[in-house]
Amino acid sequence: MSSSLKVVPQPVRKQVEDGLRAAIVSGRFLPGDHLPDRMLCETFGTSRSVVREAVRLLEAEGLVTVHANRGPFVAMLSVEEATDIYEVRAALEALAGEGFAVRATDAERAELRAVYKELRGIRSMKSRDGLLDVKRRFYEILTRGSRNALATQMLERLLIRNAQLRATSLSSESRLPQTVKEIGRIMDAIEERDAAATGAACRAHVRAAADVALRILRERDARVISAQEGPQPASAAI
Repeated sequence: MSSSLKVVPQPVRKQVEDGLRAAIVSGRFLPGDHLPDRMLCETFGTSRSVVREAVRLLEAEGLVTVHANRGPFVAMLSVEEATDIYEVRAALEALAGEGFAVRATDAERAELRAVYKELRGIRSMKSRDGLLDVKRRFYEILTRGSRNALATQMLERLLIRNAQLRATSLSSESRLPQTVKEIGRIMDAIEERDAAATGAACRAHVRAAADVALRILRERDARVISAQEGPQPASAAI
């Protein structure tokens, strides 16, 4: 057998890296959760050195924050950081959409339509993991068909950072039907091969997701501040 056809197992570190990333993106590990070595070793059935290497890689992606003398935690994005991410994502996603509208092959257009059909078939936010997977494949096809390697690389990296925010925005029950409508507008523009309309629809989709996610993050921050302040004295309530 040719060596190029041999199945080469993924290194254990890569498996742990991918597994930990998926757990964070899916919400199994929530923002602010502690990720002690012992727990991760037991979860993934591997050594501390492998776990620490995977954590370092996810720290570089912004999914994990390591605090001195406390260890790694799932990163908590501030409202300001989230705002910046959504602004850059909107620009890159619009660029990818514009490229796809005019450069994608017929096969890629068919692929994208099939994924959109899957999206329309999702009826409940209880299928969040499935929804996130559909969105991941949608963007994979969109960026590939854009024929813009640099925009693809930048957007792929940003979408990893954006994964928690995407899960946050999708935690709103009203978000799913709106997402379907927004993606539908992108698809309509793509069918017309209208680059400008596709870019505008992509920007509108990202901004709508940002509105939901930023509202949820602000509510989170308000709860944290309220809990830190504690109950007010009776005199302060007068």
